[in-house]
Amino acid sequence: MSQPIFPPGFPSGTLTPVRHAARVEEPISSLPERTPSLEQIVRIAHEQGHSDVHLGVGEAPRYRDRGEMLSTDWPLSTHQVFQGWLREILSPQQIDDFNRSKEFDGSHAFPFVRVRINLLDSLRGPAMVLRLIPQTILTLEQLQLPKVLQDLSSKPKGLVLVTGPTGSGKSTTLAAMIDWINRHQKRHILTIEDPVEFVHSSQQSLIRHRELGIHTLKFHNALKAALREDPDVILVGEIRDRETLSTALEASQTGHLVFGTLHTNSAVKTVERVLGLFAPEDQESVRRSLSESLLGVISQGLIRTTDGKRAAYHDILINSEACKDYIQRGALDEVEEIMERSGFDGMITTNQSLLKLLENDRIEASDALAVSPRPNELDQALRGRGGV
Repeated sequence: MSQPIFPPGFPSGTLTPVRHAARVEEPISSLPERTPSLEQIVRIAHEQGHSDVHLGVGEAPRYRDRGEMLSTDWPLSTHQVFQGWLREILSPQQIDDFNRSKEFDGSHAFPFVRVRINLLDSLRGPAMVLRLIPQTILTLEQLQLPKVLQDLSSKPKGLVLVTGPTGSGKSTTLAAMIDWINRHQKRHILTIEDPVEFVHSSQQSLIRHRELGIHTLKFHNALKAALREDPDVILVGEIRDRETLSTALEASQTGHLVFGTLHTNSAVKTVERVLGLFAPEDQESVRRSLSESLLGVISQGLIRTTDGKRAAYHDILINSEACKDYIQRGALDEVEEIMERSGFDGMITTNQSLLKLLENDRIEASDALAVSPRPNELDQALRGRGGV
């Protein structure tokens, strides 16, 4: 593994994969006081291609690289050092807000990279996680994403949901879809995010970004206001509650193309989660509304490749006429069966996506089985092809 380039005055260090968090063996007061600035720490992450920076009182800085945590032998951070890092990226008001609520989400732009900020309090003291947001927005083609994502991006109205666990590349995929619209269509795009991640420059389209806590107080309020702001495309960073979802459905039914994210692990479970936000007495009307508005669900995950990088695999539901009927009736098991045999519509299941990666020798079978929602089914398919 390559070693980082340390700025002048850094204690030299090596990066090694971490399996378990190290215990703090010495009192914080005895630690060396010379520590790097937060900008220097983030610069190393940026130059080395790391995705996240982890910092906390009583802990040495750590990085995440392609899913693995990397330790450093820098000094453990003192409370004074940590407060200095906060002052580099937050206003006094934001620091006060964190001290009161014990949590904080935001963003900051260094000269070389933007970061998403998450602060938390813990047993050892305050800590932060910085997610690096690439300044270059990759295209759908560069990311080698399925062509059906371009087809969805070209639709004049409807609801598109991009889902997956934290760190699965949802924001990168959404940014690529918005970028395609921006380069190919003359539309007004409005994003509502917490925080704003990828910053687009208007090209064929006009793009405006709004950040929760800075430009608006609530997703729901901003989304309702958006309906009066003449948008063609609305991106909602995360659909967190019934109010936001209801307004997103309303927007998609009144001539807007709406993109949103959810933390779910499959396309069908996403539909279940959406329906589960509503009371039993509302289910029939919600199923009807969703069946009419939904264009597709793109559920995404990342898996380590044989060359040490990561590739995306997908579970994609396209709301065909058959799917609409089953969604309206609540027969979601039937929807999953349709996905398995509707590749011509752009649909694909997680196992089918993993099999494609295996056929191209991009991933190992053991890794595919570990992330598969139906490993026995995948194992049988591999044995049938002589892959195990």
